[in-house]
Amino acid sequence: MAKHMSITKKTILLVDDDQDYLYQMKTRVESFGFQTMLAESQKEAEDLIETTKPDLAILDLMMENEDSGFILCYKMKKKYPGVPIIIATGVAAETGISFDINDENNRKWIRADRFLEKGIRSEKLKEEIELLLKINN
Repeated sequence: MAKHMSITKKTILLVDDDQDYLYQMKTRVESFGFQTMLAESQKEAEDLIETTKPDLAILDLMMENEDSGFILCYKMKKKYPGVPIIIATGVAAETGISFDINDENNRKWIRADRFLEKGIRSEKLKEEIELLLKINN
């Protein structure tokens, strides 16, 4: 069956200061059929979202500062309230700190739609992205 339909791919913003992880995520997300935009810092991501609205964002938590991901998430939600955001972090493994975004107090300042530990399996990541974008298979 020929594919003549032009389907606009959804664009996912990936932000992480670990270049290896960033490019690994880019490869994974593009293998799911999405386009990607990359930023290696909170500042770079803030500059990007001034001119471009992604369909979804996956943000690292600790970049320039320990709370860079939260700050970026807050700014993105203020500018684009409907864009789903996943914060992917290894912070619990590294520090023992964990965040529950289902807790009402945390939801007020952690504006992310999902909070995932780094090292998430590809199938689970794809499932979460599709769920947040409400893509029908």
